[in-house]
Amino acid sequence: MCPAAYCAKPLRVVSYNVENLFHPKHDSVAVIDSAGRDTLWIEKDDYEWTPDGERHWTYTKYYNKVYNLAKVLTHIGQWDGVDIVGLCEVENAKVVEQLCKTLRFKSYDFVHYESPDRRGIDVAMIYQKSRIDTLRTRAIRIDHPELKTRDILYVCGRVDRRDTVHFFVCHLPSQRGGAKESQWKRDLAKQVLQNAVDSVLETNSHAKIVVMGDMNCTPTDDIRGLTNKMIPFAQSGKGTHKWQGQWTCLDQFYTSNTLDSIVDVQIYEGEMIQEKDQKFMGLKPMRTYVGYRYQNGFSDHLPIVLNIKW
Repeated sequence: MCPAAYCAKPLRVVSYNVENLFHPKHDSVAVIDSAGRDTLWIEKDDYEWTPDGERHWTYTKYYNKVYNLAKVLTHIGQWDGVDIVGLCEVENAKVVEQLCKTLRFKSYDFVHYESPDRRGIDVAMIYQKSRIDTLRTRAIRIDHPELKTRDILYVCGRVDRRDTVHFFVCHLPSQRGGAKESQWKRDLAKQVLQNAVDSVLETNSHAKIVVMGDMNCTPTDDIRGLTNKMIPFAQSGKGTHKWQGQWTCLDQFYTSNTLDSIVDVQIYEGEMIQEKDQKFMGLKPMRTYVGYRYQNGFSDHLPIVLNIKW
C-alpha cells in the first residue's frame, strides 16, 4: 500500500466567469455595511436582465443558460465531477442554487454573499459536499466611497477531512473608462486581497492558499507569498478572454508555496463553448448574446482548471 499522502484523491478546482448569470426577476437586496453595523438596501440595476428589459431575459433563456454552464462543468469534471468552482458574475443565491441543482451527477452546496455592486453581480463558490467541509466563510469588502464593487469571497475548507485550504474568489473592478484610468480600483482591491492573504500566512506560514477569479488584468506575480500560475499561458499567447482578436488571461489562479509543486493548471478550451471568429480568425468564446442577439451560448470567458495532486 502507498502512503496516504500519495493516495489522496486530486482536488479539481475551476474558476469561471459565467457572464451575466441573472435571475429574470428584478432584485433589491440588503447588504451589511463594511463596519458590520448597518443594513444598506440596494436597488439593483438589473432591469436589462428581466423579461421586459432590453434583452427580453425570459425564464426559458435563464434555464438554458444554467443548463449550458452545468454541461461545461460536468464535461470538465467527467466521472468524478468538479470539486470546487469559483464563480464570477452571478446575481444572487437563487442562480447559484439552481446551478447546484442542475449539477445532478454529484451533490453540491455553495457559499454566496450579497455585495454592493450596482449591477448586482457577485462572486460565489460551489463545492462538492462529500469532499469539502466549510470551516469559515466571509465576504471581504473593498471599502471606498467612490467604488461599489464585488466583495472578495473567503472560504476556509477542510478537504477529505484532512487538508485545510484557504480559498479566495475575486472579481476585480473592470477596465471600463480605460485601463490606466481605472487601475487605482484594481490596485485597491489587490491591496485588500494582500492584507487577507497576509493574515492567513501570519497565522500559518505553510498555509495552503488558492486565489482564483477574474482579475481584469494580465497576470503578474503581484501578491506577496503567492505565485500566479497563469503567467506561462500569457507568455505563450493563450488566454481566457478575447477582445479585438487578442487573447488575454484575465482569469487567474494564485497558489501559496506549499501548493506550488503539486498543482497543474489548464485553460479549458472545449469546442462546444467556442465558435469561429469570423472577423479576427481562429476561435472565440461562444457568448449567450452577441450584442443584443440571443444565441444560447455560454460565456465570454473560458474556464480555468487547477488540479491539486496531494
